[in-house]
Amino acid sequence: MAPSEPSTGPAHEIGTHWRQLVRTWGIGRNFHAVTDTDSVSLQFDLEETGRTLTVRFMTTKRLLVAFVTDGNFLRHDQLAVAAAASNAWNTEQLNPMLSVWDVRGPRPCLAGVCDLPLTCRVTQADFDALASDWVERARQMFTRCHEVFQL
Repeated sequence: MAPSEPSTGPAHEIGTHWRQLVRTWGIGRNFHAVTDTDSVSLQFDLEETGRTLTVRFMTTKRLLVAFVTDGNFLRHDQLAVAAAASNAWNTEQLNPMLSVWDVRGPRPCLAGVCDLPLTCRVTQADFDALASDWVERARQMFTRCHEVFQL
């Protein structure tokens, strides 16, 4: 759907209907879903690297957050390279999305983050397009990190 085309169907407030929107989107793409009380996680293969990406949707007080990781924990000697890869990606894309998470913790990793305000309204078709775009950018991002930076 082109951005200028009007979407059809009812618009849902993200804060009330985010689980339904996420599940419907995931089912349409045959992603494996795991639901708990605080989140919905979807998994899909990143064929280019042989890894599986997980996108975990959860909420804060004001945002729906999509947290994406490939499950690859970084060694301490990889942190500087991972930070450089994150900086390069964010600068080139002009939209910060990639960062090194849990730097001080025992298991840091690369993670992509996207969000939407809980108060926005969106149709299922528009949510599907947005979430699919997030996943496509995550595919590109993690593939690049693996191929260029050996992460």
